[in-house]
Amino acid sequence: VQLQASGGGLVQAGGSLRLSCVASGRTFSRHVMGWFRQAPGKEREFVAGISRLGSTTYYADPVKGRFTISRDNAKNTVYLQMNSLKPEDTAVYYCAAAQGAVVTTTRSEYDYWGQGTLVTVSS
Repeated sequence: VQLQASGGGLVQAGGSLRLSCVASGRTFSRHVMGWFRQAPGKEREFVAGISRLGSTTYYADPVKGRFTISRDNAKNTVYLQMNSLKPEDTAVYYCAAAQGAVVTTTRSEYDYWGQGTLVTVSS
């Protein structure tokens, strides 16, 4: 599976962005999908995850109520809608795919990674 993330950019605090991640191949619907982020000088951290059919989602506490993950299996695409953005959301955002059946927050359980897209939130 190859993943291509896009949609990052510069936005003012309080604004919104939608990230997209397109997957190659025919096995997209067999993978749990996740979004992670890595701020300068910090470890890569889990942001949101979604089950294979989109029925289950999970969010990290800092983004709950502001971010929404969704997927369109017909388009091999997973999205991350980010609202009410804060300067602390500034990071490179990565999409990832896991072959397991359960949404996981554990970085090592994701098998495939996109190249990352930079989100910068100005105050």
